[in-house]
Amino acid sequence: MILKEIEILNYKNIREGRLSFSPKLNCLVGLNGQGKTNVLDAIYLLSFTKSAFNVIDSQNITHGEEMSVVQGLYQAPEHLRLENEDLTIICGMKRGQKKQFRRGKKDYKRLIDHIGLIPLVMVSPEDGMLIAEGSDERRRFMDQVISQRDKKYLEDLQQYNGLVKQRNSLLKQYAEAAIDESTETLFEVIEAQMVPLAEYIHGQRKAFIEGFVPEFQAIYNEISGGNEQVGLRYVSQLDDRNLGEALKRTRQRDLILGWTSQGVHKDEIEMSLGEYPLKRVGSQGQQKTYLLAMKLATAVRKGDEEKPILLLDDIFDKLDSERVERIVRLVLSDRFGQIFITDTDRQHLSEILRPNENASIFRVSAGEVIGDR
Repeated sequence: MILKEIEILNYKNIREGRLSFSPKLNCLVGLNGQGKTNVLDAIYLLSFTKSAFNVIDSQNITHGEEMSVVQGLYQAPEHLRLENEDLTIICGMKRGQKKQFRRGKKDYKRLIDHIGLIPLVMVSPEDGMLIAEGSDERRRFMDQVISQRDKKYLEDLQQYNGLVKQRNSLLKQYAEAAIDESTETLFEVIEAQMVPLAEYIHGQRKAFIEGFVPEFQAIYNEISGGNEQVGLRYVSQLDDRNLGEALKRTRQRDLILGWTSQGVHKDEIEMSLGEYPLKRVGSQGQQKTYLLAMKLATAVRKGDEEKPILLLDDIFDKLDSERVERIVRLVLSDRFGQIFITDTDRQHLSEILRPNENASIFRVSAGEVIGDR
């Protein structure tokens, strides 16, 4: 999938812009706060139906404006074309109204039906939360990658999360009251629905990590020069227990806690450098290399028909020159598809991208995007 053109109207600080892109490499240059990341976020929006940074649609409309439109024109495989034409995706947002998402001339009835159509991987400073924050961030990483390839996974995940909310609500409702037979039945009905959904989610997460780790380690070694050993392990309660039995066994304790303590919503990814937790022993450069390798590994997983669009936002900070050179050499290889890179230094980008004369370079200033080459 190749993004040929994008039109942006009133998206964050980008009031108006129409850009045509290179099928391989596109660079956006400008000082911090000028709008480089907002252009990438508009591209992200067309793949995931939401912003990478703010899921409240009205807050992504330019201040003082009533509506926003982002439209992308894609060179798509034949099986995705309508009447042999390029693929057009349009997202329209208006304050106080439901967001509209359209493929060609047809509106989506469910936004979930769009996920996976345009594979995309984004690397940004926000990825630091994968290490610094709680396990929900690491589960979100798995969920986003798997959902682009498996619609059943996404649907099951949404149903499962809804059932956990129902069970938690029931736990809080009866926290101070004795549970009678009818209430027990309510718990049993919810838990019986949770079990098969959780088992599918667990199986898909486990299979994903097993296939993902070798590629991740290989990319990390390629960027680091092979000087460090990294590990990544998926940990789930379902590895060693039956969820239905566990939910029944812990029901009284959960009433005291007020939340559901068993299930795949407690899954974790353990990250290590050598024999120790990455968060504890990894330098800023090592942690950034680890996160970058994770994201790049999701873009080159074997068996994918499409190479995802790759968005690299401010990836060179905190990395030494040797790692930067290896990263550039890696992403410009045939293993990756179309790439978008942001940086604050035009001279820096020109130097590291000198071998690639086909790159399109754009200068971004105060929300205005101008082709620079």
